[in-house]
Amino acid sequence: MVSPNLIKRVEDNPALEINQNTKNLFKVIYSEQTKKEDEDDDIPKIKVSTLVSRVAFFYEKLRNAVDYDEEHLLRKNAIARILRRQIIIEGAMKQTDALKIANHLLSELIRGSYLPNNKIPETKIAETASLLEKYIILKNKLTQKIGADLSIYSDINKAKNLIKEKNHLVSWVINLAACEIEENLAPDKIKQIIVNNMFDVLSKNIKLPVDLPYDDDLAIQIYLSIDRNYLKFDEEMLNFVLFKYYNGEWLNINPSGTLSKEEVTEIEKIASNLVDLKKVIAEQLEHPLAKELNKIVHHYSLYFSILAETVESNPVKIYSELQSGEKAYFNVLKKICKEKYKKARSRLWRAATRSIIYIFLTKSVFVVLIEVPAIQWFGEPINYVSLMINIAFPALLLFFIVFLSRLPEEDNTIKIINGIKEISILGDEKKQPIYLRRPAKRKSIKSFVFGLIYSVSFAASVYFIIRVLTAINFNWVSIIIFLFFLAFVSFFSIIVTRGVKDLMVLERKENIGTFLVDLFYMPIILVGRWLSNNVSKVNVFIFIFDFIIEAPFKVLVEIGEDWTKYVRERRDNMD
Repeated sequence: MVSPNLIKRVEDNPALEINQNTKNLFKVIYSEQTKKEDEDDDIPKIKVSTLVSRVAFFYEKLRNAVDYDEEHLLRKNAIARILRRQIIIEGAMKQTDALKIANHLLSELIRGSYLPNNKIPETKIAETASLLEKYIILKNKLTQKIGADLSIYSDINKAKNLIKEKNHLVSWVINLAACEIEENLAPDKIKQIIVNNMFDVLSKNIKLPVDLPYDDDLAIQIYLSIDRNYLKFDEEMLNFVLFKYYNGEWLNINPSGTLSKEEVTEIEKIASNLVDLKKVIAEQLEHPLAKELNKIVHHYSLYFSILAETVESNPVKIYSELQSGEKAYFNVLKKICKEKYKKARSRLWRAATRSIIYIFLTKSVFVVLIEVPAIQWFGEPINYVSLMINIAFPALLLFFIVFLSRLPEEDNTIKIINGIKEISILGDEKKQPIYLRRPAKRKSIKSFVFGLIYSVSFAASVYFIIRVLTAINFNWVSIIIFLFFLAFVSFFSIIVTRGVKDLMVLERKENIGTFLVDLFYMPIILVGRWLSNNVSKVNVFIFIFDFIIEAPFKVLVEIGEDWTKYVRERRDNMD
């Protein structure tokens, strides 16, 4: 006879039934975790010298230290940099060969530890060359078209603008190629099923008000928002997403390495319309719906991310917890949330360390290179206290901001769990649609008044800072440099702490403190954003690395690689 207490426990904790999307997620994760690696020792692999790889690895570390970007973008950026050197710089002096470039590319990625050594099959070279070939043809067709247009211009200014546009478009095409190669090198079935599930949920839940004329754009804008918030794509990768969207057959071109006449015609058509296509893509990336969608998709990205991490921790056990009822399953979710918070804290400090090195190498060094000569030029006395403050201040400010960053609390975790219930459990789906708000449009007078208030608060903040700096004998050159660093690092800290803030789904609590920060500190952050997008892009260290050091360094690496192969062959011939 079944115990009455057992019956009562089962009734109090009935098994949870997951929806079809979550079942598919379980299947894909379980399949990926249990599949055996098809390692055939007879298949030749791309192998490089371990000794030479160490040198190349340290170079890449140093190169990335002076060009800060998020870790998941580093390989894509390296691919673009290598392609730019091989196709644009070296391609101007020799005929472009897709197979040779692909071979160089994969070898360099392995040396830089972006790919594992002696693990990538040599067949990947031909596969990568096949992807590259269509981009090389697209670049050539584009330059031919612009060259023909250039021949009809007699106005030198128009000709210069056309050449500038050509260089910009060629660089844009190279970045597209880098994104497709990155996508090909690192396919992720788990992330793809999550993107599909998220799009399915959001496209059902998100609705437009009847008076908003964006029905045709809603689906692609939801997809782009998922790429921004879940996959953390940058602008170059979003460009590639839209490029594929508007050229549906692009991925099917040149699958075997041999272009048909129809495929060449398709590439020529794309090249002739590339300028207009780029404008359309830019309009989609600046779409009025983007900001509102990002707020919504940010929350769902976190829900799906934690659900996936929970399942990945142990698919069989988690499925069993679902059968045990709500309490057991949600306890597991809480545990995963706490672990994710701790990982976010570790990543934050790792990012902060990289950022402090980056700021010191690219910004603080300029204090010595610019401040001292400028002070002497204008006949001002050198204040070593102000000099040391300007050298140490950027790194210390970033450290202080990171130190004060707080992890989410219990109420945030509860809201995340409720969100996971909505996306995974049958019967807990959202009952009411999410209607997007119309993009805010303020009257010009109100916008002017608000802008004036922001300007006054910014001026007040700067005035107070100048008074303090003047009191400790900063001269005007040192004050300008201090203000530049304050604005830049204030904005940069937002990028560094984004990983922790991405875990927040609760609205920030407003109080007098947050009001004052928004009023007096936010204008400084906005100035920092402008500096980051404009002045700070002029990075002399990147120029030195990319145009002076990298090409000869890579030649020496290639020579070193050939030498180690030669020595190995001589040693093998001794047997």
